[in-house]
Amino acid sequence: MRTKSVLVVDGANVVGARADGWWKDRPGAARRLHEELLVADIEYDVVVLVLEGQAKGGVRAGRDAHVRTVHAPKDGDATIVAEARAASERGDRVVVVTADRALDARVHGAGATCVGPSWLISRL
Repeated sequence: MRTKSVLVVDGANVVGARADGWWKDRPGAARRLHEELLVADIEYDVVVLVLEGQAKGGVRAGRDAHVRTVHAPKDGDATIVAEARAASERGDRVVVVTADRALDARVHGAGATCVGPSWLISRL
């Protein structure tokens, strides 16, 4: 069985890295990010977009092509760690997109590596 590459996206952190008025329309900002991920030229088999709070209203949970959207029940960070850990335990290569240093340390413990939002934004 081939190892998959999984990109887990901290939706709030990536959206917050852009000064485009996202705070006025969190669901709209999440929808735009989701749409960009669908057409982005990135080398990952699966992209997991984790949304929390009001942003969940912009994209339904579930799979669209190679992008799977997950609605965090409470804490987005806990959901990101759980997604990274599950993929890592399946033997997948996991990268998490976040600038949150505490989250970075937690996902390393779950077997993933991190890149910052600018890495992803430059590929959208």
